[in-house]
Amino acid sequence: MQEKRRSKRLPIDLELVVSKLFRQQEIDNLDAAAPIHVVDVSKLGIGFVTTNDFPLDYYFNAKLELGSPENSLYCVVRIIRKSPKEDGTITYGCEFVGMAPILYPIFETYEAMVAEAE
Repeated sequence: MQEKRRSKRLPIDLELVVSKLFRQQEIDNLDAAAPIHVVDVSKLGIGFVTTNDFPLDYYFNAKLELGSPENSLYCVVRIIRKSPKEDGTITYGCEFVGMAPILYPIFETYEAMVAEAE
């Protein structure tokens, strides 16, 4: 089956910490004690799994390390999709907000690393 997404998803194994969610001017401090496991990344966003119940259309700051510390990105992501699973976890889809195209080579380098490892 051909990928219909605008950007190829790449597998990744990262842990993420979200301490604040924001939406326009309002800020919600969280008690996000459950682990947040990033499962894929693309030039346009990330997918993660957690038992935390986050609201849609909220934003948070993230640091993503794509293969090495030199390829770290500090970014803002917006929660655009969530899907509860039978095991009690929730799968989320997030898009990057304001990601500069100049950072795309970091994703291309990571994609090459993933392809080489396969």
